[in-house]
Amino acid sequence: MNAPLRARPPLANLETVCLVARHGSFSAAAEASGLTHGAISRRVGAVENWLGCALFERHARGVSLTCDGQRFLGRVEHAFDVIDAAADQWHQSRKTPAVRISVVPSFAKLWLLERLPSLEAGDPFIDIQVTTEHRNADVGAGEVDIAIRYGRGAWANVDWEPLLPETLYPLASPEVAARLKGASVSDMLALPLLHDSDLTGWRAWCGAQGVSLRPRARDRRFEDYTVVLAAAEAGLGLALARTPLADAWLKRSQLVRVSDVEVECPLRYNIVTAKREKRPEVLDVIARLQAAVAASGY
Repeated sequence: MNAPLRARPPLANLETVCLVARHGSFSAAAEASGLTHGAISRRVGAVENWLGCALFERHARGVSLTCDGQRFLGRVEHAFDVIDAAADQWHQSRKTPAVRISVVPSFAKLWLLERLPSLEAGDPFIDIQVTTEHRNADVGAGEVDIAIRYGRGAWANVDWEPLLPETLYPLASPEVAARLKGASVSDMLALPLLHDSDLTGWRAWCGAQGVSLRPRARDRRFEDYTVVLAAAEAGLGLALARTPLADAWLKRSQLVRVSDVEVECPLRYNIVTAKREKRPEVLDVIARLQAAVAASGY
C-alpha cells in the first residue's frame, strides 16, 4: 500500500523563503515583492512549521540562515533551477517553428549541410529537419514540408520553382587526365563514363560535341553523385562536374578538368511544396534557400 502523499507548502511560500535569504530581511523582501511584512512573515513561518525547524535567525538588523536553512535553501534553489530548465526547454520546443525538408544524400552532403546553420539562423530561428532519401517524398500528403527534386519540373499536384541550375564539364583523376592530354572527343568517350541514375547530363555534353550517346556496357552507374565523384578520383573513368553543386568538393579533390567544353544541364534542383503552401515558416525557408543560391552568384 502506497504511503499517503505529504502535503507540500505552496511554491509561493518557498519562493518567499529564497527572497528573504537573498535580501537578508523580511522588510527588504516585502519591498521587493510588493507584499506586506506580515505576509512575508506568515509565508516563512508556514514553511518552518512544515519542516519543523527554524530557517532563519532573527536579529535586530535582519535575518540570517540557520544551518538547516542553508541546506534546505540549497535544495530548493536547485529544484527551482530544474523547473526553470524544463520550462525553458518546453517553451522553446513549442515556440521554435520547424520545417521538414527532403533531399537526396548528395545534395545534402555537397550543398545543404554546410549552409544549414545559416539557413536556420535569423528572425525567427527555424529548426530545419533534413531527411535524406532517394525516393520522392510526398509533399502533397504532408510527409515533408519541402522537397528538393532534381529534374525538369512540371510535376503534377504540387507547386514547384527552380532553385539551382547546373553547368557540366568532364573531369578525371590526374593519372587519367594525363593520358587524355590532347585527346579527341572520341578518345575521351572510349573511357568508361561515370554517372548516377540519369544519363541526361552526359547526353547533353556529348550532344554539344555532335555525338549521340547511348547506354554502354563499359559505363559505370552509381546511385549517389558523391560516389560518382569518388569513382572518378579512383581512376575508374570520366565524371561530369556539376557546378555549383560540386564546387566545394572539387576544390578539395585532385580531379582535373579534361575539356574546355561545358554545357548547361537540362535538369536542375527545384523546390517542391504542397499546392498553395502558405505557412510563414515554410515560405521563409524557401526564401532563405533562394537567397543562399543568389549569394553564390547563380
